[in-house]
Order: sequence, then C-alpha cells, then structure tokens
Amino acid sequence: MSDQTSSSRRVHRFEVRVKPGRHDPKASAVARQAQGASLALQDVKTARIYLVEGAFDKRQIDSIQSRLLADPVSEGCIEGVSPVGHGAQLIEVHPLPGVMDPAAQSVRDAIADLFGAAVLNQTFVSTGTRFDLEGISSEQAQAFAQASLANEVIHRIHAAPFHPATLPKGTGYEFVLRRIPLRGLTVAQLEKLSRDAHLFLSLDEMQAIQKEFDLLGRDPTDIELETLAQTWSEHCVHKTLKATVRYKGPAKDTITWTGRPGHVVQSDGTVIINNLLKSTVAAATFELIADGVDWALSVFKDNSGVIALDDTYGVCIKVETHNHPSAIEPYGGAATGAGGCIRDVIGTGLGAHPIANTDVFCVASPTMKAADQPPRTIHPKRTLTEVVAGVRDYGNRMGIPTLNGAVQFDDRYIGNPLVFCGCIGLIPRDKVHGNTQRGDRIVALGGRTGRDGIHGATFSSTELEHTSADEFSHAVQIGNAIEEKRVLDAIMRARDYKGGPLYNAMTDCGAGGFSSAVGEMGSKVGATVHLDRAPLKYAGLSYTEIWISEAQERMVLAVPPGKLAALKAICDEEHVELADLGDFGTPNDELVLNFRGTEVGRMPMHFMHDGIPMPTRDAVWAPTAANAPAIAQSSKPAAVQDTLLKVLAHPTVASKHWIVRQYDHEVQGNTILKPLVGPANAGPGDAAIIEPVPGSGRGVSIGCGLQISAGDPAIGGDPYQMALGGIDEAIRNLVCVGTDPDRIAILDNFCWPSCKKPENMGSLVRAAEGCYDGAKAYRTPFVSGKDSLNNQLSYVDAKGVQRVIEIPPTLLITGMGIVQDLSRIVTMDAKKAGNVLVLVGTTHAAMAGSISHLVGSHYGDAKTSCVDLTVGPKTARTVAGLIKNRLVVSAHDCSDGGMLAAVAEMLIAAYDRDGRATLGCEMALAAEDAGIAAFSETPSRYVLEVEPGTVNAINAALAKAGLPAAVVLGTLNTGGSLTWKNGGVNASVRDLFTTWRGPLDW
Repeated sequence: MSDQTSSSRRVHRFEVRVKPGRHDPKASAVARQAQGASLALQDVKTARIYLVEGAFDKRQIDSIQSRLLADPVSEGCIEGVSPVGHGAQLIEVHPLPGVMDPAAQSVRDAIADLFGAAVLNQTFVSTGTRFDLEGISSEQAQAFAQASLANEVIHRIHAAPFHPATLPKGTGYEFVLRRIPLRGLTVAQLEKLSRDAHLFLSLDEMQAIQKEFDLLGRDPTDIELETLAQTWSEHCVHKTLKATVRYKGPAKDTITWTGRPGHVVQSDGTVIINNLLKSTVAAATFELIADGVDWALSVFKDNSGVIALDDTYGVCIKVETHNHPSAIEPYGGAATGAGGCIRDVIGTGLGAHPIANTDVFCVASPTMKAADQPPRTIHPKRTLTEVVAGVRDYGNRMGIPTLNGAVQFDDRYIGNPLVFCGCIGLIPRDKVHGNTQRGDRIVALGGRTGRDGIHGATFSSTELEHTSADEFSHAVQIGNAIEEKRVLDAIMRARDYKGGPLYNAMTDCGAGGFSSAVGEMGSKVGATVHLDRAPLKYAGLSYTEIWISEAQERMVLAVPPGKLAALKAICDEEHVELADLGDFGTPNDELVLNFRGTEVGRMPMHFMHDGIPMPTRDAVWAPTAANAPAIAQSSKPAAVQDTLLKVLAHPTVASKHWIVRQYDHEVQGNTILKPLVGPANAGPGDAAIIEPVPGSGRGVSIGCGLQISAGDPAIGGDPYQMALGGIDEAIRNLVCVGTDPDRIAILDNFCWPSCKKPENMGSLVRAAEGCYDGAKAYRTPFVSGKDSLNNQLSYVDAKGVQRVIEIPPTLLITGMGIVQDLSRIVTMDAKKAGNVLVLVGTTHAAMAGSISHLVGSHYGDAKTSCVDLTVGPKTARTVAGLIKNRLVVSAHDCSDGGMLAAVAEMLIAAYDRDGRATLGCEMALAAEDAGIAAFSETPSRYVLEVEPGTVNAINAALAKAGLPAAVVLGTLNTGGSLTWKNGGVNASVRDLFTTWRGPLDW
C-alpha cells in the first residue's frame, strides 16, 4: 500500500535555484541594491523556499519536486537545506503567520490538482526566499535585510535555514457575544473608546451613536459599533468634503463667490457652503449635463463613472488612492490599490471589463540621505521601487495594460507617499445600471476572508504616526491577482449569460469589507447575513473580524434564487469559490447579522446611512507675505544650457522608462498609443490611446494633470489655481494626441493634510472651487473621484521634539477622452528635418515652483502661474481643430520644465532604433529674457511641429479664435544638436538624452 495515509505527516522543505551558468535576475537585483547601500558584496545567490506540510509518500514528494516547483530547463530543486558557502551569510525571509501568501495558495491548489481534492484540507504551504550573501558580515547582512530585502510588518527575517516542525494554523474561535458599554459614558470616555478601538469617530458621531442606542434601550454589540465606524469613516462617506463649511478669505479675492450653487455670502464676507462636494465638483457636472452634455451615462453613484463610447458601449473610469497602507508596506499597499480599483470597474453596473490601468506616484527624493528620514519611515527609493512593483505585478498578472502615469518628487511625501491607481473598463450600455431586489441572495465570490485589512477604512481616515507600522500591521493587505482574474472571468460569463445576467446588482468588497458592500447594496431594502457561512483563510476569526475584514479579491452579488445554480456552475468551472451569505430584504429595512444561529447585530439601515451628523468645518484662507517669500535673484543669471541640463536631470522631468518598461502595454491587443513613443520608444508620450472595440476606429485616450506647485501655500501658491492648472494640463495632454475636447471627462483625487486645521480646510475649499470653475469653463464633467485626507506624519525627533510633516496639498486630475478618428492621432516625437517648431500660447514670467527654480536657477518672478479660463479652453479647442485638419505633424504639452525641455524631449523622442539622434533643431526665437522663454511653465501652451507652408493657416485659425499668433521657435535639421544662439545653447541631443535618461535609470 503506497497511498497518502501510509505516510507520516511532516513539513518538507524544498529549495529551488537557477542552474549553474544561468542568469539569476533576483540575485542581480540584490547586488544592485547592495551596491546602492555601499556594501561590497562579492557574490549573491538566491533560492525560492517552499515549506509543504502533509502526509506524502516518496512518489508524491518526487512528483512535487520534479513536476511542480521548478522549471526543469533553467532550475533545479532539492528537498532539504543546501550548504552555505564559505564566508557567506545566510538570510531567509518568510511571511509572518496570517499574512496572505499567494504563491503558497497556488502551490496548494496545484498539489490538489496532482493528487486529488481530498488532500487539500490536509495540506499546508508557506513560501520564502533565501539569500546567500558573500563578502559582508552577519551584522551587515541583517541590516541589509531589514533595509532592502524584507519589511518586518509582514516578514520575519531568519539568519539560519527555516524548517519548522509544523506550519502555523488558525485555532478555533470561542464564540462570545460582546456588548460595548456605551450608554452613560462621558465625553472623555467616548473619545478614548473611539481612539483605543480604532474607530476614529468624532465626538459628535460617538454621541449620535450613544443617543441611538439610548433610544433602542441597549448597548451596541461590538459588530454594530464596528459597522458604524466603517460606514461613517472619512474613507467611505467623505464627510469633510460633504461638510457645511464656514469660509473666510481675503477682502480682495480671485474667486467670485456670489451666484455659486449652495453658497451663501454673509454680510461680513463669510461664505457658508452647504456640502462642499455637492456645491462644487458635483454641481459642475450636473450643470453641464443640464446644458447638453448627454454622453455622461453614470456619475457619482456607482463604483466608477461611465461615459458613452458609441451607441452600444460605454467606458468607465475610477482612480483611487492607497496611501497609508503603502507608507507601511509599499508593495502590498500599491498592489491592493491597483486590485481594488480594478474591482471598482468590474463592480460598476452589471459589470465592466477592465481594459487599461493608470498610476501616479508622489514620493520624496530618491537621493534623500537616511539620516534625514523620520524614524520608522521607508527610504523613498525603496518606496518607489516597491509601489511600482506592486502595480506592475497586479496589472501584468491580470492581463491589463498599464498605459499612463506620472511621478512627482517632494521631500514632504517622506511620511505619506501618495499612490494613485486607476482603471478603465468597457461596459455595454444596457448593463450600466444594477438594482438590488428584495429576495435576492447575498452571494460572495472570490477570495477567502482573513484578518488582513481589518480597520483598513478607519486606518485610511486617520493621521499616520511613527508607530503606525506596529499599531496597524493588521490593516496591510496582500493581493492575489490570479484570484481576481478568475473572479473577473466568472463575472463576465455570468453577465453575458444566454438568458440574461445571473444577478441584479454587484459591488466589490473594498473599504469595510462585507460591512460596506452588503450595507450599500441593501441600504434601501435591508439584509440578513449569516457570517459563519463565509469561507475563511484560517480558523479563529471572530464574527466581527469576518464582517469588517478587507481581505482582497472578493465581490458581492445580488442573485435571484432561481439563478443561483447557474452561477454556481460557472464559478465551479472557473475555480471561483461561491458563498451564499443570506438574503436582501427585511420587513423593517434593517441589517440583521447572525453567527452560529445567534443574532449578533441588528440596526436600521437608515441610521447607518443617514444618521451620521455631518460636521461644520471652519476654513480660512489668508495669504500673507510669509506665504510668498521672495526668491533671491542670482547676481548673474544662470546659463540657459546649464539650467536645461539640470531641469532634464530633475527626477520629476527625467525619463521614467525604468518604471514604464516594467508594465505590459500591449496585452489584450487594443493599445494604439503606448506611454513611450518615437522610433525607439524613447519619448515621453503625452497620453495613451486604446481602441476598446477592435476595428471600430474609435479610441479612448487617458492622461492626467498634476500642478502641485501652483497650489503650494509654502511658495505663495493658490490651490484654486492648482485645480485649474491640473484640469488644463490633463486636457492639453489629451488634445496633443488627437482627442476631441468636447468628449473629455475628468476625475478628482484630493490628497490633503489634516483639515482640522482651518488653513488646510481653506486650501481644500479653494481647490474644490477651482474644480467647479475649471470643469464649467472647459466643459469637462467630473464623473468620479476620491479623497484621502489626514496625509501627515507625526513623530518625535532625536531631540525629543514633536514634529509634523504635512504633504503639500495635492490634487490629481485624471482625464479620459474620446478619439473620434484614430487615423488622425499624433505623437510628440519630432518627425522631419525642415519642419518648423511653433509655440501656441502666451508665456508669462510667473515662475515660483517651476523646475528651473527648484534646481536653483531663479528666472522670472516669484509668483505662481495662473490659468486664464477664457484663453485655456479656446486654445485647447483650436489646437484640437488643427490636429483634426492634419495641420500638425507632432504635438507636445509644454509643462514641467517649460518650453526648452519640451523641445529637448521631442528631439530625444526622435532617436532611431539604432540609438542615433536623427534630428536636431536650430532655435530662432528672439526673446527679451531667454530664461523666462525657456523655462516658464505658463499653462495652456503647446509646442507643435508643422510644415513651413502651414504656419499662415495655423495663425489664421488662432486669429479666428481670438488668440495670438504662434511663436516660431526654430527649424528641425539633421544636425543632432539643439542650438539657440540667443539663449547660448549648443548641446548635442545625445548629451541631452544621457542627462535625461540617467537619474532614474535603475
């Protein structure tokens, strides 16, 4: 007899290494990291570790070893522990117990496929990585592992081979219904309970809950209190942006306050704003819809916004932030941010198919010295490396192209990196809306529930402290893209079922887990949930943990009972787990929660969703001379060529090819315009384009705008102008590739420091007002958005002084537009010698916060730039008309770095596949001040390449629109150099390319 039962149960350890003579990419990456840390590593070897616990016979072990764990062509696998080389230090990194281990899950499933499903419940797997580091001491190896190889929030570092006798397993949960003594608590006790229990509710909110349970005549159970904390969190309900605001600003203001919807100007000049979000961002959209924007199909009421692509399809878009988790665990935070945004698209209406991803990152300088970091923060280079890897792995593994993005650098992001993840989807127009019906089953699809992500919504709604990595490690989630791909495939099949969709409504399990998903879907009809029916990753979870866990890759569907069997059959074929948790609809529209036959929670849905006392916020905007420091002028202006090289080397401007090339841009086969353009794919494209319906000739463009310096109070900026500048930049990027400006939708993502400070709330008000004016002026409706507040780090420095680092107010504008005719798109790479470069738009001397100022060349005035809401929209539509009429050969947005940097990028993009600079440019611009002309970042400007004979036609079109004539910058040639006599520039394009490519060439 040679079956499994005859074998003893134990943990088998396997090591998988690259065969001798073959390249080990992980080892090479570790060597580069060590070099960056000034460690003199002589050699690095790596191995994947698999710990497999089960009762296997020798034949089965041989099968696992030879058929499952290693690629027989390039890898070898041994069971046991290979010896450590002489003089080498061994480091192993393994996940902490309970941390999601997707590779282990895949191995476990594969073992079940090999030997039958019966072994599944008796098999446990864990993975790890071994590093053999030669040439350094054990102390150096340990420090290197902590800094570069592991994150102790989710990993355990071992200095010896890890081979436990048994793998960690959950223990059974002893059910005890807990009630929280709430009635009768004092103000101080309510505030303490809110903080200690990680509820992060205000005193008013805690008192409202106390009053409700006084009326009910009982104290809340723990699950009821947690449900309200999730539902009422800043992350879920956006209570700051929906607040009533008392705003006081300067007597002379650039904003006209009278006549704005929801605004009342009092006699003393105070402006009362009733629901800031509704009165600004949303108001602009609904006014545009009333004024004829009939192509916005669904706005502000679903997981993503939807606009019309054509008569059959819509396209939807959502951009989320995952900042706080990424500050603690960058890889997992970014990956789950990407996965969550993808699920938002999947969960729109009756289901959209994800067709593209985007990302934007804001981090501190990658060259920051470790001594300058606050305690317990992760170095920004590692943060950027790992957030890129998280987004990369999730999108690539799901088969979704990542097509557009940006990176901004500012040292104030050291404690709170910003991680924006976006997704675009294709949805049939008859599937845009769903509606939960009474009697529908509450069905959960996808990943199992674990402790990962508990308190994620409330954690995202509070301020970070230097102890957050310890206190909120349970809020860190690890994603599994393969699981989400299976869920997607099952949902698409169920949506397109031959008899019609197999469900009436759907949403994803995002912030708050089941509590938010079921709570939202059942808000009008009620729901009864049996929490013990939820599949768990491991034993030991309490009913409250099951309810609020934000474990990833889960969707909730409202399924008519008669369609449940058909859905189950699809899920079985796609290897997606399905759980029937209960049903929607209760007599009193209540939420009823049960566990093991006991009612553990019962609350009215109306109190959950409408009972929150909306706050009144005080907002102040009082710019002073201290807010706008004068910028010292050099006794001798910096040479333009020297400044150009510094500008191109600034990480915000420098090539992001290291990031871009990690993403798959062409999976699904619909990408028309990739992020890098030109013959050698060297140039930074302004926007990406996809063709969602192959062969239709109609495209969707994706771009973004981020003008942080324009709104930075530290340099006299105005967030009102940051909003206008972001909208203007996003539209410019889209127009430059051939987008119809009358078919552009935009999204807002506000990331702010704490708005408990009236000054920060004042800056948020001004940014929201800018969104209103900008959207109306450009006729670009907001269709979705998200905010992330409290982005600041509190810590105690080495001298015992309390410090707070606030991020600069940051508003990302993402744009999605329709390209009516793909045959008319243009790119930014210079095309042909003899063509002329012209500048459309007027250049001003306001240059505070420009890249040239950041690199120390202080040309122009110490004022931030402003958008003209008449000129900007006119210019965008005129340039779009020139492109449509084929009068433009190439076009480039004139933004970070100014005009001369834009021209340099166009020449760099013309590099051929053999690495030769094929084009140069002889600049003929006669400027009174070359520094201002070269480096001003005035909005609403475009650099266009045109044929010489079309300049008059272009100027005629500009004149017809009431705009000034284009400024001729120079002529393209084959010299391979950028020359400008008036500016003192004579630089080879190869030198420009090397300078631009080098800083982030990791």
